[in-house]
Amino acid sequence: MSTPKKALFNWSSGKDSALALYKILQNPDFKIECLLTSVNQQFQRISMHGVRVELLEAQAKSIDLPLKILQIPEMPTMEVYEEVMTKNLTELKEQGITHSVFGDIFLEDLRKYREDQLAKLGFEGVFPIWKIPTHDLIQEFISLGFKTIVVCVNERYLDKSFVGRVIDQNFINDLPKNVDVCGENGEFHTFTFDGPIFSEPISFEIGEIVYRKYEKPKTEKSSDTACDTNSSDAFDFGFWYCDLI
Repeated sequence: MSTPKKALFNWSSGKDSALALYKILQNPDFKIECLLTSVNQQFQRISMHGVRVELLEAQAKSIDLPLKILQIPEMPTMEVYEEVMTKNLTELKEQGITHSVFGDIFLEDLRKYREDQLAKLGFEGVFPIWKIPTHDLIQEFISLGFKTIVVCVNERYLDKSFVGRVIDQNFINDLPKNVDVCGENGEFHTFTFDGPIFSEPISFEIGEIVYRKYEKPKTEKSSDTACDTNSSDAFDFGFWYCDLI
């Protein structure tokens, strides 16, 4: 038997990450050495998801994998984001890690960006749930016993009533037809708190539901942010967050 390739797993705390990790852990070709997560340096919460670092650490403990946190400034430029990522990946490469695993499903541009950046550092990308239909993925996720709660919704696609809900068949049935059932277009983000990759469920309480709208960068030069999208009206919409305590 060949020696498994050492890999890091890009962990977001949500459902796609959880299912992708579940699948890669069953693949004898890879050995996951650590979870890698971007955290908002100012608020100490997972970038975009808004989940507290304490809950992220509880996930890593229950999964029984080391956690490496990337401290990212609020609304970083791509240059700053890539600088932080390069520094951390270089350190991981020195530990013999050669592959980087993602829970992406069908965003071609995002995959190409990831692969191009990894190639510069001598890494290869791995995508365990790539191109699997999202309706199939969410049904598999639920049938495996995973449990996840919606912690953030983009008001462009969903209203406040969807945040703070656990994803089940009723949630799926209630989604508008233009919303991907896995939220792959950024419609919503989740926090996974139970399932076959965890030794025990993650304990939490539902806290306050808050609304946040990101300001559009004031200058053309600063608009190239890592949180930006290709949509010209991206900053016209805000997000509803459910705080988990």
